[in-house]
Amino acid sequence: MKKRPSYFILFSISLLTVFFSDAPYVFQPAVTQPGASVQALSLAPVAESPKSFSLWVSPGLPTFLRDTALAWGLPTTTDQAFATISVDLAQPRPGAMRVSTWIYALVAPFPTVMDGVTSDELRAAWNGSSSGPFAGQPLLMDQATLNAFTALWGQPAVGATKAVPANKLLDSAWSEMPSWAIVPFEALDKKWKVLTVDGQSPIHKELDPIHYTLAVTYRLTCADPCALPSLPSFEFTNRDPSMMSTLIMTGVTALVRGTATMMERKGITYPGRDLRDTLREADITHISNEIPFFDGCEEPSMKSNKLVFCSSPRYIELLTDVGTDVVELTGNHFADYGAIAMKQTLDIYKENNLPYFAGGMDDKEAKKPLLMENNGNKFAFIGCNRPDTGGGATATKTRPGAAPCDFPYMTEQISALSAQGYIVVTTFQWNESYNKQPHPLQVRDFEMMADAGAAIVTGSQAHYSQTMEFYNGAFIHYGLGNMFFDQMDKPVHGTRREFMDRYVIYDGKLISVELLTNMLMDYSRPRFMTQDERGSFLTTYFTESGWLPADFVEHASK
Repeated sequence: MKKRPSYFILFSISLLTVFFSDAPYVFQPAVTQPGASVQALSLAPVAESPKSFSLWVSPGLPTFLRDTALAWGLPTTTDQAFATISVDLAQPRPGAMRVSTWIYALVAPFPTVMDGVTSDELRAAWNGSSSGPFAGQPLLMDQATLNAFTALWGQPAVGATKAVPANKLLDSAWSEMPSWAIVPFEALDKKWKVLTVDGQSPIHKELDPIHYTLAVTYRLTCADPCALPSLPSFEFTNRDPSMMSTLIMTGVTALVRGTATMMERKGITYPGRDLRDTLREADITHISNEIPFFDGCEEPSMKSNKLVFCSSPRYIELLTDVGTDVVELTGNHFADYGAIAMKQTLDIYKENNLPYFAGGMDDKEAKKPLLMENNGNKFAFIGCNRPDTGGGATATKTRPGAAPCDFPYMTEQISALSAQGYIVVTTFQWNESYNKQPHPLQVRDFEMMADAGAAIVTGSQAHYSQTMEFYNGAFIHYGLGNMFFDQMDKPVHGTRREFMDRYVIYDGKLISVELLTNMLMDYSRPRFMTQDERGSFLTTYFTESGWLPADFVEHASK
């Protein structure tokens, strides 16, 4: 796994001396964390002379900062001109003291096809432009967010914005599609799609807050002369990259036939050429490799019609080159060359420090969840092979293989791990079909995992991408399609069109799902789709998933 620091930054409120009539008090420090409720501060008397002071708090402060300021217990005023201490919006200044930076996100309901806007387009919409990607649709936000950006950008044009209570914002946006909104980073939810602004996104670690339009700075200032002997700490943020983890899940990998032939011709790492940087950037990159590595493999052939597969051990270089962190072994073909090839494959993974799950030397190892941790976020991977009914693909007490679908065991493990704070990722090698829609029994099995507490449930069997749904707090993707495999049917048939799902986890919570979309080339090499290809692909699958009404399809694809 690509290692990054794993720690939580704790913020403390410094001692603040205040005075009430003849009985002065000192606030005791309290430890807080962005997104958490501010703890009540206890009062302790001190022997000081009373002084006059008052606090003014901007109506544009996010809830955490407002609660923090009010928890100081200072007398408040509604007129900033009379305040000796103010908490207000400010332009960022290098080296400024007592500054909190709050990150906001431009979002839309998850089944939105467009991916981003420019800051000029966003400001034009604020000012009432009748053109642009969301022409005629007001920017939704809660009242505090509206107050903040009104202070920064000026009064919005009539009808350009709409204030919605924070707890109703997501449902309102979904009911009014097409729609868009601005929310603070801590309000992100997997049912939002985070839109880029000038190519920047707060769910990407490389975000540059200084040049990000939706980064807002709040400053604590004190009148001169200051009425207090010391000012409280006011250096907070709602987005700490050290608390963020990214996970990329991929579809079918089978380094055989045409794919293997192209690897021999153009280099072992050729299939990953276009996606390599994106896959390596993720903290955890998943590959579902269905094929065993075996010394006894024949030379690959583009024309082979064999359905019994193995890959040269040399091909492990592709998996390490794209930054694989975890390998799934649910595939039907894992057992194609018997126990000796499966044992060699497991040894190769161990030699290359590649943890695996849903397969192993026996059924006990195969069924055991794989536990991982990154940046304080805990992950559990568990999966199984559904179609095998004793044909040799699944492990037994004495034979290696893929994990069998022991549903009582899986649901018990998922429930226990979820209760311990793990993000549980459940994968299936379900029965294959070349259909966008999952089989009703497939839906039953996937939803069973979500009911047990899985946060992510995906189908690794699909050569043909399948639909998605949000169900009982989980994101379910019934089939991602191929990853590295040679099925070069026409795009309309679906086997060349692929999903990679990028998940963003922050402080133990799944906050975002990004659908990355690929097109297979050269029987081996997926590349990112063009804008037109991606628009058509997403529109099709959002519609098939039941999220877009028929009269919305044309608008969504623009």
